[in-house]
Amino acid sequence: MANLFLVGLGGFIGSISRYLISGWVYRFIKTPLFPFGTLAVNVLGCLVIGFLAGLSETRNVFTPGTRLFIFIGILGGFTTFSTFGLETFSLARDGEMLAAAGNIVLQVVTGLMAVWVGHFISQLI
Repeated sequence: MANLFLVGLGGFIGSISRYLISGWVYRFIKTPLFPFGTLAVNVLGCLVIGFLAGLSETRNVFTPGTRLFIFIGILGGFTTFSTFGLETFSLARDGEMLAAAGNIVLQVVTGLMAVWVGHFISQLI
């Protein structure tokens, strides 16, 4: 139960942070022609998860509960793209280049296809 609380609290913080940062970017760019708010959140999330994962691997600074709170909760609520980036990086770093490439293609292509299917289904109702 404590783990669920840690993930939920972190997700709450991450989601609010995503909303605030993305909104700030869109206020800064008066006429957005591209989803720069989402891009900023995804890149920032990847930077943070890469940095924290590096600290975790080299210095073992996080307890399991802290990892749940930060990695799954906060960063998961902030952007799941950061998790995707870390997992793909880890596969490539471990020499699993085919799996890393497969992860990229499957996540992006199937994700876009799922959006299209969901949109298509919504038009049928």
